[in-house]
Amino acid sequence: MTLVGSESRTVRSIFISDVHLGTQHCQAELLVDFLKAHDCERIYMVGDIIDAWRLEKTWYWPDSHETVVDTVLHKGRMGAELFYIPGNHDVFVHDFTDPLADHIHVAEEVIHETADGRRYLVIHGDSFDVVMQNAKWMAYLGDWFYELCLKSNTWLNILRKRMGLNYWSLGAFAKRHVKTFINIIGQYETVVAAAVRQRGVQGVICGHIHHAESRDMNGIHYVNSGDWVESCSAVVEHCDGTLEVIFWTELTHPRNLRSDIPASQVVDASAP
Repeated sequence: MTLVGSESRTVRSIFISDVHLGTQHCQAELLVDFLKAHDCERIYMVGDIIDAWRLEKTWYWPDSHETVVDTVLHKGRMGAELFYIPGNHDVFVHDFTDPLADHIHVAEEVIHETADGRRYLVIHGDSFDVVMQNAKWMAYLGDWFYELCLKSNTWLNILRKRMGLNYWSLGAFAKRHVKTFINIIGQYETVVAAAVRQRGVQGVICGHIHHAESRDMNGIHYVNSGDWVESCSAVVEHCDGTLEVIFWTELTHPRNLRSDIPASQVVDASAP
């Protein structure tokens, strides 16, 4: 793993999802740091960038969230091509297609071709959510538990900061160790890979479940860009077409690297 220094590095493409701007749990400052550390030709915003569900209940839009928007638009003005694939939390973006047309391409899904010629379906992924479709009670229970983890995580990290410790995600820890979460994630990944197999593509890049991953699923390269609420993760495409999953806080603070999972799952640049 190569640490990112003070100078930005150049990649071909950036994929981010599930930022949830408009919520107190969004790690906006860390996302701005990540974006400033990378120059790129294109940025794919793979859904739930803005959380309209929360904003409809309580308006929350601090300066740091506006800075995220300004940073993305600045990269667009500097020549990066911008794509917005709305998710279930920001479906309203479709209503603003015309005003955004000059700056951002808005679409339900996009086919991205890597530098080495592989084709990936880029889609948020909520349409593949088997839990929402078949067990809504579990989805509501999971959402309640998830929100509880996030609230607890906020106070926990305030305490950790005062103690001189780095950011740590309680929600991400729960997903790695609670069997129900593991089963749901596994179901989702299997359904997505099976669904895109008929699309004539080599892989899929999605979000939605806040679980960054890059692995082969029976011949389909499944890539999930994770989120900027818990894991602070993204996917970058290097100039040779290699895809890499980056956990930003772990990349910038190596002592945060997790020892309970294989290194290949922390940063996996492999492709089928």
